[in-house]
Order: sequence, then structure tokens, then C-alpha cells
Amino acid sequence: MKWNKRKLLDISNPRQWKNIASSEMKNEGYLVYGANGIIGRYSEYNHEFPTLAITCRGATCGNLHLTQPYAYINSNAMALDDLNEEVDLRFLFYALKKRGFRDVISGSAQPQITREGLNKIYLYLPESLDDQIRIATILARAEAIITKRKESIKALEELLKSTFLEMFGDPVRNEKGWALSPLGEKLRIKHGFAFHGEYFSNTGEYVLLTPGNFFEEGGYRDRGGKQKYYQGEIPQEYLLNKGDLLIAMTEQAPGLLGSSLIVPDSNKFLHNQRLGLIILKKDDLNKLYLFHLFNHHNIRRLIHSKATGTKVRHTSPSKIEEIKVSLPPLPLQNQFAAVVEKVEALKAKYTQSLTELEALYGSLSQRAFKGELDLNKVPVVYETEPRV
Repeated sequence: MKWNKRKLLDISNPRQWKNIASSEMKNEGYLVYGANGIIGRYSEYNHEFPTLAITCRGATCGNLHLTQPYAYINSNAMALDDLNEEVDLRFLFYALKKRGFRDVISGSAQPQITREGLNKIYLYLPESLDDQIRIATILARAEAIITKRKESIKALEELLKSTFLEMFGDPVRNEKGWALSPLGEKLRIKHGFAFHGEYFSNTGEYVLLTPGNFFEEGGYRDRGGKQKYYQGEIPQEYLLNKGDLLIAMTEQAPGLLGSSLIVPDSNKFLHNQRLGLIILKKDDLNKLYLFHLFNHHNIRRLIHSKATGTKVRHTSPSKIEEIKVSLPPLPLQNQFAAVVEKVEALKAKYTQSLTELEALYGSLSQRAFKGELDLNKVPVVYETEPRV
């Protein structure tokens, strides 16, 4: 396979079109693409055929969007117009996605990509348009499988939400008439320890949990290179055990305040002062039920309403403990917990599968752009509509 080095500005004409104010958006009409993909609808379109748009302003600078036909691309995205007929649009999408734009983003307070910045970009393209189409087809198929796996995981999460609602109703509105009780009668919340910053490290044996380890809807996430470890003396009472239930007491990032987490068993975890450890006073609460209770949107709304602070919102154990909620019988909680365990086991399999699929996609992408894939059996499907 023969490859040619081409300058991006030689194969396309990057252009920013007139912006559309939010007040001009319509309920119906043509799709409008901006910094975050589709942002609304408008009565006119400026691109009749699918076009590649690069987010050129803001935090998502460098994101790529392959637009639908008859769309409006506004000034927060750079439209790659007048694409050379020797270049396949989908191949260009994957080539730019692999390359990235980190080296052409300028500005600190407001990141941006300019036409001058795009002038630095060179790409290697197969000389044969058919080969470009074949490579794009392979990567698109792999991406579609990944998307379906993500949708399956999301469907399982939605299943648990709907099951909770069906079994218990809204814990704040209490449509099912369960007994109401302040949380403080059933549990207490213990603040974590203010570990000394000089002992923080990027590696180590003890993982320092913070609200940054929480997903907005609950659950543990590894922070990767941002993960903090602790090398100093360990206060044993703040060393967590598998199955401990925690709640985020500060909003380290938007949406995290009040989210909950059940401690996994993969590391030795420490409990810092931005988290609350939930300690049960009685044996009539199931921790899996509590986990989903705290992540219910109306409970979270109550926690937020009682929070203080301007720059960083935070709450206290007493403010959470005073919240009144409906508490169903323990046998029903246990029944729900059994459903959770089955669904979470399936979700774990899907998540592992997703990890493997994403690794496979990375390998496919590397080999594709090195010309190492056998493309002979991949069909060539040409665009059914002409380009602008």
C-alpha cells in the first residue's frame, strides 16, 4: 500500500461560519453543531452534505464531529470544507482522531484552535481511495461494537434505577407510605482524616480516596495518573475495609457532592476528610440499598440544598443525618440487594469486555495507520451522496 504525506490545508479548507445565538435556536429545523456536538436546531443549514467539524473553542477543544447532512456548523467548530475528492471523509475523521490536536491548541484561559494552528498538521493517507474507505470501514465496525457494549452497560444501570423505583418508590415523596425516619436514627457519618500533603505520592501501597474517585452516579473510579497514594504513618481507624460505604462531603467536581461508593477490595484504601464513612447503628439497613438510596436524584437534591460554600460546596454529617427518608422493611431491601448483585456481576463482565474491545480498537488503529492490515476482504462502500 502506497502512502502519501499531505498537509491538512492542502486537502481541505478549514472555515469558521457565523455563530448562532441560543436565542435564535428553534424547536424544529436543521441540526446545529457547536463546541459540544449537536446543540440545537435552526431554520437554515450551511452544509448540505456530511462534514468534519473540529471543536475550536473551550474545554472540549479538539473534539471531532462527523455531521449529519443538512446541518449548520457554527463558529465554535472549524468546518473542514472543500474536501479533496481523493480523500475519504470517514478516513480523515479516524486519521485526525488518532493524531489529535494537542500540539495545535493555543490559549490558556480560553483554549482555541485556529486555521494557522491547523496549518501545522500533516497526515499520511493511502494513495488509493478504496484503501482509505476500507480502513475507515474496519475502524467504524470496531467502534460500533464498543458503542453497543457501552449501551449495554448503561441499560443495566437504568435497570437498577427502575427496579429501585418500582420496589420502593421515591424515597422523598414516599408514595408507598413507608415509615419516615431521620437518617441519623439509623446511622452516623464519620469524617475522614486530614492526611499530611507532604506524604502524598504518585505510587505506593495505600490509595488515598477523595471525591475524585467517585462517579457522579456513585461507584469507584481509578483516577489513573492523578491518583494519590500515602507514604506516611497510617492512622489505623481511617484504613478502610472492603464493603465500607462512603459518601462525598465536598463537591470536588460538579455533581460529586453526596455521591456514594462501596469500597472495592483491589487496594488498601484510606479515608480522607472530604469523605464520610457511613456506620450503621442498627441492623435494619442493607448497604446496597443505602448506596442506591444516596444516589437517588431527590436525595442528592436534598443534600445539595443543605450544603454551604461558594467556590466549593460542602456539607456535614449532621446535615445529612437530619434528612428524613422512607425506609422500607429489611427483607425488601435484601431482595433488592440480591438483584443488584446479579446485575453488577453481569455489568462487571460487560465492563471487562469493553476494556478488551477498546484495547483491540487501539491495536487495530495502530496497525491500520501503519499499513499492516489485510484489506483484501473488506468491501468498499462509496458515499451515496456527493460532497459539498
